Amino acid sequence: MNAIEEYFRKNDQRLIHKWNHYFDIYEKHFNRFKDKEVVILEIGVSQGGSLQMWKNYFGPNAKIYGIDINPKCKELEEENIKIFIGSQSDRKFLRTVKEQLPPIDILIDDGGHTMRQQIISYEELFSAISENGLYLCEDLHTSYWLSHGGGHKRRGTFIEYSKNFIDSLNAYHSEQRSLKINEFTRSVHSIHYYDSIVVVEKKTRSAPFDEKTGTPSFQNPVRKNKFQKLGDRLEKESLTVINKVLRFFRLGGFIWK
Repeated sequence: MNAIEEYFRKNDQRLIHKWNHYFDIYEKHFNRFKDKEVVILEIGVSQGGSLQMWKNYFGPNAKIYGIDINPKCKELEEENIKIFIGSQSDRKFLRTVKEQLPPIDILIDDGGHTMRQQIISYEELFSAISENGLYLCEDLHTSYWLSHGGGHKRRGTFIEYSKNFIDSLNAYHSEQRSLKINEFTRSVHSIHYYDSIVVVEKKTRSAPFDEKTGTPSFQNPVRKNKFQKLGDRLEKESLTVINKVLRFFRLGGFIWK
């Protein structure tokens, strides 16, 4: 049992509501921030228990911020915990909050869990994450719940929206104008999907390149004559044309073997 789960199990302070498999995920991604001057923003204060848990886990140098639509949550402020009252689907409000905060090291979206709320919060606040920070959106099972606007492969869910992150992460390797290098490509190191959680970890990176070391285990293939080279070139050109057409229609590739 890690320290976060231990706090949860022994909690006799404000109410905390978490799924049982979240604790190992938290520990894996949050551990490197312990006992540092870390800035935490959690969307969804509820009863205030999780803000107290983060304060205990990260230590006295942590600055904890919360967002909730319920005005009563303002009463839950305490030392090193500040709460903003407003809707996470209100872009103007989120921009106002962002202007008042230093770069955010950890953002936890545990708010209303509707598709619109999750997408707007990401679009407005991801740019506020520090260079080596992370964005965690949890309770993504609502992307499959009808009550929250979800459904399997349903357009507009946060799960479907986040699948575009994978393309952006790999955009350095794109050969098509439809997938271009963007700020996400340059600033994100990795994306981690778990049951009901996605974690996006930031780290500035440039275009990757491959290298070789060591001695070859096999000799180079036998040199080909001009007719063989011509055949290879024609095969390559034909395959290129065929596969460009298939790619345009997003159909499976074709290779002669």
